[in-house]
Amino acid sequence: MPPTGPAVDPSAALTERELEVLRLLAGGHTVKTIAAELGRSESSIHERLRDARRKTGVGSSRELARLIEGQKSWDRKTGLAAQAQTADRGKAPGPSGRTGSKGLAPMPIVAAFSALGLIVAAAPSVQQAMVEPTAATAPATTATLAGRWSLDVAAIPAEERPQRVTIAFAQEADGRWTSAVEIVDADAGRREGRSTAATDGVPVPISGNLGFADSVSLRQPATNMLVMSLRKNGAPVSTRVYALAKDGRSMTETISWPNAEDQKLQVARFVRVG
Repeated sequence: MPPTGPAVDPSAALTERELEVLRLLAGGHTVKTIAAELGRSESSIHERLRDARRKTGVGSSRELARLIEGQKSWDRKTGLAAQAQTADRGKAPGPSGRTGSKGLAPMPIVAAFSALGLIVAAAPSVQQAMVEPTAATAPATTATLAGRWSLDVAAIPAEERPQRVTIAFAQEADGRWTSAVEIVDADAGRREGRSTAATDGVPVPISGNLGFADSVSLRQPATNMLVMSLRKNGAPVSTRVYALAKDGRSMTETISWPNAEDQKLQVARFVRVG
């Protein structure tokens, strides 16, 4: 079977100039170096990035750049898979009735959480392992992550920095978790998302106007950790691991992306505000 993967191309709504800036951003450039590379002013580069975020509903330019690169990588993989499938059609089946081709093996992702002394090893990928439903995980006995959390926005580049990002976790009587996210952008635009899901990896809808995701699935490998996998129109967007610090006053958000060729993880810090 051909591999499953992104069904929505985020670049479809963007102009070639906007894509050019995003590709340079994904390649490690800053707004300053992009402006120098293209012979444009930094304000014009900021304007293109703002337009791209507005068209796609993605709140971070770097996140959008990763999605664009992930789609390009996925397009390459699908082309290779289609070629391999065509070549396999002429092969005689083996003893089990399958052709001799072993197909393409996805790359494993290993995420290290040193603050907790815990290593999460997910194969074939964090995204796949956390989204595929399996037997329900028993609800945690202590809702250590319950409460309201505020993102430390000072660590975000100025051109992408929102005014405020908050997330609230609450565990229901039946063990399910309710997650409520509020994002106030630099221009005071407000986006919200709310969901209630069991920790069994089964996707549920997200209500609100987040834009970059419309469903979420949860797993809880430990009482002080939640794994949240986001999707848009059935396609993976990101997997986010929320881990509570020992003092209970802060938590880290570690994000992995669906592009298996990019093993880099993004880490953010939240502080408890309620």
